[in-house]
Amino acid sequence: MPDVRVGIVVASTRAAAGEAEDGTGPVIADWARQHGWAVDGPHVVADGQPVERLLRDLAASGTALVVTTGGTGMSPDDETPERTRAVIDREAPGIAERLRAAGLHQTPMAALSRGIAGIAERTLIVNLPGSRGGVRDGLAVLDELAAHALAQLGHLADDQPHPPREGTSA
Repeated sequence: MPDVRVGIVVASTRAAAGEAEDGTGPVIADWARQHGWAVDGPHVVADGQPVERLLRDLAASGTALVVTTGGTGMSPDDETPERTRAVIDREAPGIAERLRAAGLHQTPMAALSRGIAGIAERTLIVNLPGSRGGVRDGLAVLDELAAHALAQLGHLADDQPHPPREGTSA
């Protein structure tokens, strides 16, 4: 079975312009490495068309999982869900529902996330919020679901174990 590659897309117009520092992409990269997966990114781009182009490129290159962060809110330039929807072939609404439900245990603001999840060919794309807390909560959900989803997409053996994240038990 080939190595699993995880693409990380940070949708932040301010960070892409050098006006802010991204604190979420490295968290996702560390999470992927803890699972023994190869990391492609974090790629920091302005929200909108640059996100869509990057998602298309990552899916076309055979990336197993793409995790986006940012651009899921209600601001006029938050377009990550729309750009993701333009790339995916099939939605995976249960993942997005589970992400919002997990976030609601921490903050009612999780209900404002418009993030989606879906499949582009054999690539699973998941939108996480742009906050560190939202990413932390989202990665805990992906700990539960990602390996099985990637096995269904043919990237992992169904029984292939993955190491627990730091601070969790096996």
